[in-house]
Amino acid sequence: MAAKKSIQILDKAQIKQKIDRIAYQILEDCFDEKEIIIAGIASRGYVFAGRLAKVIGQISKIKCTLVEITLDKDSNNLVASTDIAIDKCKNKTIILVDDVLNSGRTLLYGLAVFLNIPTKKIRTAVLIDRSHKLFPIATDYAGYTISTVSQEHISVVFEKNNDAVYLS
Repeated sequence: MAAKKSIQILDKAQIKQKIDRIAYQILEDCFDEKEIIIAGIASRGYVFAGRLAKVIGQISKIKCTLVEITLDKDSNNLVASTDIAIDKCKNKTIILVDDVLNSGRTLLYGLAVFLNIPTKKIRTAVLIDRSHKLFPIATDYAGYTISTVSQEHISVVFEKNNDAVYLS
């Protein structure tokens, strides 16, 4: 049986371009905010969130508080934790960030973390939207939308000198 071949869809420069564009879109949507919460789903979503927060900090005076959400994706129930107290997110705009949107389950679980606190608004940002939603989750900011078959896999690599997105 032949090995599956990976095709690079985005390189480091293209990923940076997508991050910059999403940061400007967030800024346009949140221009009147003094602070926003950038909540990244561990692990690659958190890396992506950190990069978004850095760019927003460079292009605006909005304070970005970075939050890491850790989920147990294998559980049948919501099992999640955050690296800061969830109360610090009260009455703020929250940008929920992940690397790839596939079925929507991960973003739905990430969203559930914030359901018991009052918020101004919650938006979602993904680097790659695969258009395979099984749950009613919409992306507010997507770097790249690609239609794939369910057997294909998207891999996002965030490494110091080798950022890339692959389809296999």
